[in-house]
Amino acid sequence: MSEMLRAPAEVKYADELDYLESVDTGPKPFSWRLSPRMVRLFVLGSERADGLDREIAQKWFGDRSFVERSIVTLASDRGLLLIGDPGTGKSWLAELLSAAICRNSTLVVQGTAGTTEDHIKYSWNVSMVIARGQSRESMIPSPIMTAMEQGVIGRFEELTRSTSDVQDALISILSEKYVSIPELNDDNIVFAKPGFSIIATANSRDRGVNDLSSALKRRFNFVRIPVVTNKRSEAEIVRFRTEELLRRHAIELDVPPTLLDILLQSFADLRAAAASATSDDEKLESALSTAEQIGVLEDAILHSQFFGDRTLRPETLAGSLMGSLARRSPEDLAILNKYLHGVVEPRAKQDGGGWEGFLDGGRQAIASLS
Repeated sequence: MSEMLRAPAEVKYADELDYLESVDTGPKPFSWRLSPRMVRLFVLGSERADGLDREIAQKWFGDRSFVERSIVTLASDRGLLLIGDPGTGKSWLAELLSAAICRNSTLVVQGTAGTTEDHIKYSWNVSMVIARGQSRESMIPSPIMTAMEQGVIGRFEELTRSTSDVQDALISILSEKYVSIPELNDDNIVFAKPGFSIIATANSRDRGVNDLSSALKRRFNFVRIPVVTNKRSEAEIVRFRTEELLRRHAIELDVPPTLLDILLQSFADLRAAAASATSDDEKLESALSTAEQIGVLEDAILHSQFFGDRTLRPETLAGSLMGSLARRSPEDLAILNKYLHGVVEPRAKQDGGGWEGFLDGGRQAIASLS
């Protein structure tokens, strides 16, 4: 198999999934490849009490109850809606669940203002229609219709960004579990096979974009994924993702624990400042999510590798953080500058260490961006 820039979870963790299938003796709903217990174990990792011959790595870091409720929902005939702030791992959890349940996480529709009913139902191969007329062979099924035909999981990303027409079409699929093809006289209904379900994601910050109708809400079980605020859990997520980056680029570089602490503390400080702000102008445009922390650290690592001495330094981390979070000028720059002088500078004087370099790097970055 040729190399992929980003392998889907079912490919990346194929060995683990093969092993779990070989030892799985639990009851499986519908055509699931793994039992619910093994799906949970694949997502959250194994423990000694599980009695397995090999360790299964933890891939999603969050409350166990969120994963269990998601699995139970998919074992019913209801859709699953994962909702939360940007960067909380909704899409990653959806991908892992799909990979564990049906070994296919790639049947995805991306919700945008330009998404149409064709994207969730079907379209036509125009050249084949002209040559042979409309038939099942000239029809192009959507990822959702393909999931229905195969009895697997279909995914819908950013549901609230799609228009009401698209959402209404989804109501029919979730309720009736079939799609009619009125253009055909024969073989004109596609029925969903057992095992079909939909995992949708939505950002809680998108309220008011295209709010879900009450009818569509009834077809989904909601699982709200909160922002990770536990410092230890957040450190595990950042470390897990960073190790993947280092392996992908074959980079041998240590992330000093002190710099990881500085990164986590900086985001905690900025979140606290945003929480106490009285207007949007006093808040960074960034959601300050865990995903953005990972992006800041990855940027700093790659900069150190390609343009530095292959040593991650606090100055580089600060430059990456300022460059990533300063999206509005001058509002965001003013907020970050206030943070440097009001929080980082006193901390650097008191604690020294990496905070001094972080302060210097932050000042340089602010000066270059101003």
